[in-house]
Amino acid sequence: MTNSNDDGASRPQAVVAGDLDSDGTLNGRAGASEFSIGGPGGRGGTTAGANPYELLSASLAACTAMTIRLQARRRKIPLSHVEVAVSYRHGGDGGRDSFERSISLEGSLGDEERAQLMQAANMCPVGRTLGLSADIRTNDKLSGGRAASYDDDLSELPIPNIDPD
Repeated sequence: MTNSNDDGASRPQAVVAGDLDSDGTLNGRAGASEFSIGGPGGRGGTTAGANPYELLSASLAACTAMTIRLQARRRKIPLSHVEVAVSYRHGGDGGRDSFERSISLEGSLGDEERAQLMQAANMCPVGRTLGLSADIRTNDKLSGGRAASYDDDLSELPIPNIDPD
């Protein structure tokens, strides 16, 4: 899906660019937001910024929070604050990867209202897309655990290390 410029021409929703001669920093742009993307710089170091797994997790967290907020406003549910924490995890032994999603809801909510908002989390469009290839486990407690490491995954790719000299 693309967005349109003022002249009606389509443009991508996100752009990432970086020079090979620089320190390896990649710069991203999505909508009006600009940000650095972190991860291996290609020269043995790590660049600052959120890595692709963190960006993917942030997309799911943002979409979930927006969907819950929209549902609360439409149904006039007295939600005062929502917090969504997401971590991406690899599936063990060839199993499906997963996103661990924890949701905290605040406000004068009854049990039925709370259940409606937790159910709304599963209507998030980003979650529906990601759910095609990964499981999304949702709970109402902010939890920890070991998230997948983007740096580790890149180091395991079968890419030969060729010295340019």
